[in-house]
This record gives sequence, C-alpha cells and structure tokens, in this order.
Amino acid sequence: MSEPKRSARADVPTTNGTLVAWVDDTARLTKPDRVYWCDGSLEEKKRLTDEAVAHGILMPLNPEKRPGCYLHRSSPTDVARTEHLTFVCTREKEAAGPNNNWMSPKDAYAKLGALFNGSMKGRTMYVVPYLMGPAGSPFSKVGIEITDSIYVVLNMRIMTRMGGVAFDALGDSPDFNRGLHSTLDLAPEKRFICHFPEDNTIWSIGSGYGGNALLGKKCFALRIGSWLGRSEGWLAEHMLILGAEDPQGRTHYVVAAFPSACGKTNFAMMVPPPHFKGWKITTVGDDIASRRRRLVGRQGRGAARRLDRLEGQPLEARLRPAGGAPELAFHGADDEQSDPLAARRRSARRADLGDHLRRPPRDDGAGRAAGVQLEPRRLSRRDDGLGDDGRRDGASRRRASRSDGDAAVLRLRHG
Repeated sequence: MSEPKRSARADVPTTNGTLVAWVDDTARLTKPDRVYWCDGSLEEKKRLTDEAVAHGILMPLNPEKRPGCYLHRSSPTDVARTEHLTFVCTREKEAAGPNNNWMSPKDAYAKLGALFNGSMKGRTMYVVPYLMGPAGSPFSKVGIEITDSIYVVLNMRIMTRMGGVAFDALGDSPDFNRGLHSTLDLAPEKRFICHFPEDNTIWSIGSGYGGNALLGKKCFALRIGSWLGRSEGWLAEHMLILGAEDPQGRTHYVVAAFPSACGKTNFAMMVPPPHFKGWKITTVGDDIASRRRRLVGRQGRGAARRLDRLEGQPLEARLRPAGGAPELAFHGADDEQSDPLAARRRSARRADLGDHLRRPPRDDGAGRAAGVQLEPRRLSRRDDGLGDDGRRDGASRRRASRSDGDAAVLRLRHG
C-alpha cells in the first residue's frame, strides 16, 4: 500500500506533535494523493480560486456587475442540512440530550471509518487551521478541519480566522477540535454527520452543503460548543449579533434568536434604508453566539457591572451610579488602550456563572433586582399582549400564543 504524498516536514507550519500525528493518522486512513496545509493568505485564496474555476467548481460572475463573485452549484441531492443523519455520539445515550439523534461512539467510528477508508484517493487532503473568535481572546476556540473540498477551504477562510493565527493560539496544546470531512460521492445513503463531544471531534461524510461541511459553524460552534459550554460555564446559542451605530456614533447591540427561515442572516446583514442616513450596521455574527455572563467588581449602589462575551468579544454594560441608561461598547480582549477598565477587571473579584446563578438577586426595595440584566422576551407572530414590563393584560390572557412562531430577543434593562 503506497503512502500519500505528504508535505515535507519543513513545510509543516506547526511543531504541535499531537496535531501532526493526528494529520498523519488521518492521511493513512483517507489515502489522499497529496496533503496540503493551508495558511489563509491572500495569495493562497487567489491560487485556490483560480484552481476551482479551472475545474468548474466555481463559475465567475460578470466582473463588471459582480467583481470577485462566483457561482457554485450544489448537487440536487445535497441542498440542506440532514438532521436525520446528524448524530451526537456519547457513551451514555442520555448525555446526547432529548432533541438529538444518538449513536454510540463505537458504532459511529466503525461505520464512518469504513466510509472514510480511502475516501480521498486521487484527491488533495487540505488541513485547515482556524480560530473561532478574535485572536488573543481567552474565550476563542481552535479547530482543525481536514477536508478534500476546495470549496470548503475557500469558505472556511470567509467564515473563520484561518491560518497561522490558529497555530499561534494553539501552541503545543492538544486542546483543539478535530474535524474530518469528505464529500465522498455525495450519495445520500453514505451521508453522516457525527459529533463526538467527549473527544472534541467531528466526522462528516457524503455532503458538501455548508452546514454539513463547514465544520466550524453548526457542528463546532453550536453542537460541540453546547457540550464545552456546559463544562466551562458558558452558553452556545443559535442567535445573531448585530451592532447598530447611530449618526452620533453611539452603538447598541442586538442579540436575537429567530426560528429557522425567519431571516437571521438578512437581519444581521441589513443595509440601512435611505431614510436612516448616517446609521451603520455591523454584523458581529449571523447565526451562532458564544455567550459568557458574569459579575465583575462590587454590586454597591446600583453600580453592578455584568460582562457578556459574544463570539469571543466582551460586551460590557456599564450602569451609571445615578441610574442613567446603560452604555454599550465592544472591546478587544484586555486591550487597555481601548478599554481603560481592563486592568481593573483583571484585579477585581470575579464570580463565575455557576456562582452567580446560585446567588439570589439583590432587591432594591421596589421589587426588582438592581444592576443591569439581560432579559429574554418572547415574541409571537401575532400580538401576545405583553407590555414593556413583560406582564400580560387581561384580554390577552384569553388568547393562546402560537409556539411555532415564537422568537426570543434579549433586551438590556437596568435597575
């Protein structure tokens, strides 16, 4: 059995022994003709794009009307996520949760291992290092996706921070998500998307569709992220994050969860209409938010501060002691030049999420907790009679709200 043509050791851009050994093991299983380590550079993007065009994978659009844009055609049998073929593989079935399909890790590794055996013969095996979250943030996560799809490589560069920034964040640590993907022949009967949260591993085969193939998104950030968040004290949410800056330069952030097909991405990427001249919209995230919430400093005289980290970036809600409106601002992690409170935060006493949930809220004497709160509200396709205080009026109490049209929105309230 011939060995795949691997990159020379001098060309391997990391000295992480765990990572290199895993890549070598995967190459022996999938048997590609060539192994290529991606660097995320502009030169690489141009070269791979030209290669994809030459092979008919991408088709350039009109360069005058749509410069730098390409058409990619999906297989007619591969145009959506396949939930019935998506599994969470934990040793105990109950650990997979009530809403997920379950398969034992032993059965999943055996079933998919047989499909992956030789799946990349005649193809290039791309090693895609990526970072979910900003560089330098202690909350960002490193993933490595191995794939035989040039389309996946180009889109992972758009969807993540790809290349050396991931190796810098990883160092010699073995703590990275191991993602293995192959389109195989796109046959639906050979299509499986399996998550192994206890191994921080994802195996996806038989699909080139974004949600099944770009493993940093639904697979890592949401499904594996839910497992990691439970053990680390944060939440992986199916929510968009949008920044809206008014003409005066004040920015507010919206965090919202809508049902599927309700337009999360359109909302997060909206272009302000003409009569909102001077407004700017920033897309922080269009689909998934990693949320961390904890108390920072003291809670005296209504000056409590809560830190919410969204997509690895801290959203700080600062309440003026006099009870004025909260100020919202995004900062780079521990950037003392842009965030003068960074040093104070590091030295302040911090309560983790579990400690905060166990501690009862402090009452200000008016029946409400003092400080800043993120309050979930429930919206319906028809008026549900909820007022600003969240209470239902008498007439609305008689109307049943439709659960299939519900959407959750986080409103910032201050005490």
